[in-house]
Amino acid sequence: MSKTFRMAMPARKRLALIAHDRRKPDLLDWVAYNRPVLVEHELFATGTTGALVAERTGLPVTCFRSGPLGGDQQVGARISEGEIDVLVFFWDPLEPQPHDPDVKALLRLAVLYNIPTACNRATADFLVAAPLFHGAYDRQVADHDSERAAFLAEKLKA
Repeated sequence: MSKTFRMAMPARKRLALIAHDRRKPDLLDWVAYNRPVLVEHELFATGTTGALVAERTGLPVTCFRSGPLGGDQQVGARISEGEIDVLVFFWDPLEPQPHDPDVKALLRLAVLYNIPTACNRATADFLVAAPLFHGAYDRQVADHDSERAAFLAEKLKA
């Protein structure tokens, strides 16, 4: 059984918003529809997506680089540091992306650090409508460092 620890998520969530080009209109519609909820939270986004969200909704957005220029990796780093609580990533499953390895790494980190992740509008709607979204929450995170140390210790014995 792996060890876990609890990581506090504040009532004011820190959401990362990302959308591939063909999904940007869908994300912009979703943000506009959920503006009354999202205004209570802190928004982060990759470059173009963040600029469009801020322009169209008037919501403040902290922008990273564009996804292909390292923005996905910046979001992943923030997730690993416990500085992003929720990921809303409308990715395009039908269009190959030049930065697919970055996309896969970002989704891997979201799962490893057990943050709520929505990859489509229905899931994002359910997420922001959930009672747990509107208060503090302690999420369980596997202690990957202790697992790695135990694995290495076992290998060194052999």
